[in-house]
Amino acid sequence: MNLLPTATSTDVQELQPRVAVLPVGSFEQHGTYLPLITDTAIACVIAQEIAAAYPVHLLPPITVSCSHEHAAFPGTVSISARTLYAVIDDIRASLARSDIHKLVIVNGHGGNYVLSNVVQEANVDGPAVSLFPLGPDWDRAREYGGLESDRHADMHAGEIETSILLHAAPELVREGYAEADHDSRQRPFLLVQGMAEYTQSGVIGFPSLATAAKGKAILESLRSSFSAHFEVLCRLS
Repeated sequence: MNLLPTATSTDVQELQPRVAVLPVGSFEQHGTYLPLITDTAIACVIAQEIAAAYPVHLLPPITVSCSHEHAAFPGTVSISARTLYAVIDDIRASLARSDIHKLVIVNGHGGNYVLSNVVQEANVDGPAVSLFPLGPDWDRAREYGGLESDRHADMHAGEIETSILLHAAPELVREGYAEADHDSRQRPFLLVQGMAEYTQSGVIGFPSLATAAKGKAILESLRSSFSAHFEVLCRLS
């Protein structure tokens, strides 16, 4: 699996895209069977699906973000929300100098709450930045893919993440996911106590339900859902 775009400068010049797509992942624990780069890999897979179907400029991923709730687990690395904000702001400024004024942030990590504020502020003067996928996009993808778990219960390293990687990058999935289910529906102080308070394994979800077929359907649904985001972002261009 190649997580990096391979377009040349000439390719971009010929395409003349008005929209750039930036995958944002994380470097955090995902149990014993998924790698630390899971969120980055998934964000890249979704972004590549978008780039294959829409005239966009695909950017390389941001691979470390706000994973502080996972800090108790070995290997996890985070940056501050203000740093993530600043990096994206710098990327937007650089894109603008290339006359690309629209940006889609493909977020692979639910803990990147600051991205909603990035988008909120960027659009004060008109559509400029979109965050994808949103909750309804994920819900449609779950339904289309026939997933048995819901978005709240299947929070981390569960059915949906494992399914996407089983389809798109099976070499990243190790043995053990079929026995790793952990139900922790009540997580009232997750942001205060962190993940370790609610799971010893690092898993909250149902990876035993994952299949490659579900992963393929999930990506098909997300590719279709993106059309509405693309239309709104470009409507006034």
